[in-house]
Amino acid sequence: MFLQRIKERNERTITWQVVYFLLFCCLYKTITAQIQYSIPEETKKGFLVGNLAKDLGLNIQDLVLRKFHISSVTAEHFFNVNVENGNLYVAERIDRESVCEMTTVCLMTFEAVVENPLNVFSVEVEIQDINDNPPRFSKTTMNFEITELTHPGTHFVLSNAVDPDIGVNSLQAYKISENEYFKLNEKTSKDGRKYPELVLERPLDREKQSGLEITLTAVDGGNPVKTGTALIKILISDINDNAPVFSEELFQVSMIETAPVNSLVIRMNATDEDEGINGQITYSFSHITKHAQQIFTIDSQNGEIRTQQELDFEITKAYEMTVEAQDGGGLFSHAKLIIYIVDANDNAPEIILTSVSSSIYEDSLPGTVIALVNIRDVDSGDNGKVQCGITDPMRFEITASSGNYFRLLTTSMLDREEKHEYNITIKAEDKGSPPLSTTKTIRLLILDVNDNPPVFDQSRYVAYIPENNPSGSSVFQVHASDPDMDDNGKIIYSIINENADSVLSYISINSMSGVLYAQRPFDYEHQREFDMKIMSRDNGSPSLSSFTTVTICITDQNDNSPKILYPSIGSEGSAVFEIVPRSSNKGDLVAKVVAVDADSGHNAWLSYQFLQTSDLFPFTIGQYTGEIRTLRTFQDREILKHKVAVLVRDNGSPSRSATINLNFIVADNFQQEVPEINSQLQNLDPQANVDIYLVVALALISFLFTLTVMLVIIIKCRRTTYAKPFGSVTTGLYSEVGARVPANFNNATLTFPYSYDVCVALDSTENEFAFLKPIQNVPTENLLDTDDSGLGNNTPNDSSSSDISKEVSCKVI
Repeated sequence: MFLQRIKERNERTITWQVVYFLLFCCLYKTITAQIQYSIPEETKKGFLVGNLAKDLGLNIQDLVLRKFHISSVTAEHFFNVNVENGNLYVAERIDRESVCEMTTVCLMTFEAVVENPLNVFSVEVEIQDINDNPPRFSKTTMNFEITELTHPGTHFVLSNAVDPDIGVNSLQAYKISENEYFKLNEKTSKDGRKYPELVLERPLDREKQSGLEITLTAVDGGNPVKTGTALIKILISDINDNAPVFSEELFQVSMIETAPVNSLVIRMNATDEDEGINGQITYSFSHITKHAQQIFTIDSQNGEIRTQQELDFEITKAYEMTVEAQDGGGLFSHAKLIIYIVDANDNAPEIILTSVSSSIYEDSLPGTVIALVNIRDVDSGDNGKVQCGITDPMRFEITASSGNYFRLLTTSMLDREEKHEYNITIKAEDKGSPPLSTTKTIRLLILDVNDNPPVFDQSRYVAYIPENNPSGSSVFQVHASDPDMDDNGKIIYSIINENADSVLSYISINSMSGVLYAQRPFDYEHQREFDMKIMSRDNGSPSLSSFTTVTICITDQNDNSPKILYPSIGSEGSAVFEIVPRSSNKGDLVAKVVAVDADSGHNAWLSYQFLQTSDLFPFTIGQYTGEIRTLRTFQDREILKHKVAVLVRDNGSPSRSATINLNFIVADNFQQEVPEINSQLQNLDPQANVDIYLVVALALISFLFTLTVMLVIIIKCRRTTYAKPFGSVTTGLYSEVGARVPANFNNATLTFPYSYDVCVALDSTENEFAFLKPIQNVPTENLLDTDDSGLGNNTPNDSSSSDISKEVSCKVI
């Protein structure tokens, strides 16, 4: 019963051990989460390690797009990856003994990096040992001097052989050639090394044999087997029964890598109880690598080991060697020396741009990845711990990705019009004492997007264009600016009025320069101003636009001659008759010439004057009013008929004019003086010989109309005077109005349908007036600086009207 319980307990224990083992395997696989390969050393270039992309679960078609590559300080020299099929190949012959000098398991680690999205995988390749190195002795010849009195059973330690291979491929055993005195024995040190020993089996006889040569062979366990040999030369002499002895079998020492050349590493010390030559010890390296032999040197007399080159922790972290002490009698002993190199902060961090974008669009969202940065520091401990940042953050930041990888990101929206490029300086600094740092600058160009519409210099333009301009001439130019680049900043102008057809019949626009061209001449009297809406549109996608309004103001030119409204002229060349009472006093108003000009401003400023009058001519005309008044009283035997031509001229440059012929008949009783008038008419002007009845009828009608019109004008002028808004005007339109005015002065021909301006002097003594167009919004140079000299004849009655500098007010009648 007791035995059965023990058996069940053992079975349960075994069951749980199996379960624990399976769980451990599963957990181990989850924790490692990395790809592992195993290849033998010394494989040729191009050797297929495995399909890395397939093992990582990556799509082979995306490898190029995702920039699939490997990254490592050392392994990338020995491996490369084909982005077309995802295979991992050997790029260089790998010698396990060179790569992993002191390690049993040789692993080479590197990272496989893909982007979009970013991911980093850890890959390990184990380099398996092959039997490519035979055992080697540090000394191919070993000299011994053994006295003939040496007792059988004495052990003589020999130099060991070293095989850099591992496992069965390493050193397995020693053997010696056949001889009658010695046998071979093996001694294992604390670190597991095997040292061969000669064991004397029978006494030596110097007289029988003074010397002996034995071949020592070291054998490894490879297939095929490799061997190394050394020759043992034994000189039989007097007794030397004490070999040198080191104080320890294993010496360990540490050296800072920044130690200067010729620094003392250690003083090896061995003692020998013999005296004389048998007690004199010399030191040497019995086993040392070629690289260590270049770094260290030993003094054969005192055993001092010094540096002869600079140390580098990043190349070799420790050195292992065997020091041999041999006395003068040929006896020697060995001690193992391990020199550990202590890291110093002598390497600044290295910044490697694994993936970088040299340009980015200005509308990129915050968080856009600009670069993937790998920071490496081959130092160890705090000397190899690195922190990464940006010297001037601006609109960027660096965040940790995985391992020693960092991502450079944008933190806000960019604006190319504000700044078109950035020089981003990345700084990596380790935690050594003192810390070392490295900087690297990335130049980032900001690419333009169409985010700015064109902007006109003004929201509204006003252009003044003289009428009668030539067709096709440039009249104005609008300008818009766009801070964007290339097509995004290329501006196209167009007219987009609702009545674009009618506007385009007057104006066209150059779509590239914004220059406006006149399609045909303008006519101020037909159209004085119009608005046009202009659009500026860039060539971006989608395009952006803005608008402005251009007001075209037509300025007047003197292209219209004055038109005489009164007296009305009948057939071409016919004269107009006016009846003047003989009893008229000096200064009486006997007639008035009324004219208008379709132009505006000074171009419509009219002046009146007689043409070719004699000194005895009894009438005068107001230069600016057109009023005809008597200069004197008439005599009894005065000529009854006077003929004169009136010139009406505007103030344009050049001026335009119109003329009218007037016939004045002086008579108190028209019927009594008809015969005399007829006689004078026939004598003075044969061409004026008209039917006497027509003259009589005209005279009567003119006389009646003159009386009527004078009364109407007097009443209207008085009303106008009292209705004026100007307080300084206290009189009527005329200061003096006689009983005789032109018969048709106030008929419908004058007041309707014509509309004209009356300019009245504010001075009550001024009698002059002129008919002007309404004031317009035109440049003042079109209204001022007019030379009024020489307009008409300045008679004594007109002297007050010649001063045109006095203030006037304009009113539309």
